Amino acid sequence: MKIIVPMAGRGSRLRPHTLTVPKPLIPIAGQPIVHRLVKDIAKVIAEPIDEVAFILGDPAFFGDDVVESLTALAHSLGAKASIYRQDKPLGTGHAIMCAENSLEGPAVVAYADTLIRANFTLDEEADAVIWTKKVENPEAYGVVNLNANNEIIELVEKPTTFVSNQAVIGIYYFKDIAVLKNKLQEVLAENLMHGGEYQINDGIKKMMAEGKIFKTGTVDEWMDCGNKNVTVETNGKMLHFIQQDGEEQLIANNIKLENSKIIEPCYIGENVQLINTTIGPNVSVGNNTTIENATIKNSLIQTHSKIKNVQLNNAMIGNYVNYNGAFKTISIGDYSTLE
Repeated sequence: MKIIVPMAGRGSRLRPHTLTVPKPLIPIAGQPIVHRLVKDIAKVIAEPIDEVAFILGDPAFFGDDVVESLTALAHSLGAKASIYRQDKPLGTGHAIMCAENSLEGPAVVAYADTLIRANFTLDEEADAVIWTKKVENPEAYGVVNLNANNEIIELVEKPTTFVSNQAVIGIYYFKDIAVLKNKLQEVLAENLMHGGEYQINDGIKKMMAEGKIFKTGTVDEWMDCGNKNVTVETNGKMLHFIQQDGEEQLIANNIKLENSKIIEPCYIGENVQLINTTIGPNVSVGNNTTIENATIKNSLIQTHSKIKNVQLNNAMIGNYVNYNGAFKTISIGDYSTLE
């Protein structure tokens, strides 16, 4: 089994945090988004992963450190890491075709700006599976249209009349991804574009037109990391799931507590100092950060920062930040100073 991960985008909706760090490497509960996503997919599939192919953007932004991190992630699953580049932002279909040499055999395609919780068995009769989540406002999403056999017969983007409440979340399984590759080659050859981009949906529609069977794989939780507010919310949800699973240590052994309190669930990284501070619930604090005279909940603070004299809720703070103030809701990028 292969996992194909397009992640070339810069993450403009999550600025300023993605000005220096690619969005898929923003940490959620102490691990980068893409790391959690790939590991969770591997758990859901419950089959050996032999290759993880990452499609990256500009090497000046997705540099050697990113490649090293992703290579280590693949190796942690016992898999080969393949690194490809998408030089121009020409859409999801184009991104997948940048990994053309890896597009054969069973594979999962997953976009690295979302996290899931799921537990199901792949339908062996299906040629492909599209992961979906039941939503209350399907008109705001791309949804699947199902026939009487619960097979997907159509993809509908933001329907004006009710089609279904099963929203497409951007994770797909293909029994043989070479079939999708062939159809995307047709899409590129026909110059079939929408908004100047080649889309995976056009390849999927060509597969459906040839009678390929598509089924749904429904996830229990679909957690977006598109902007600051939903990323902070996703961090809190993941902390609760990790605490329930009991498989990860959330609080490092070498933190320093001085007249401080941690209200779980929280992630507290290595060498964190908490002085006259109450942290939690639903807070992640990255390595080597010091927080003093603070009350913080429902927030995400990254590494090597110094935070003091604050009361924060729904805050997101980057790396190497110096912050001394009394703002209530903030979003501060890397290397910022507020005093």
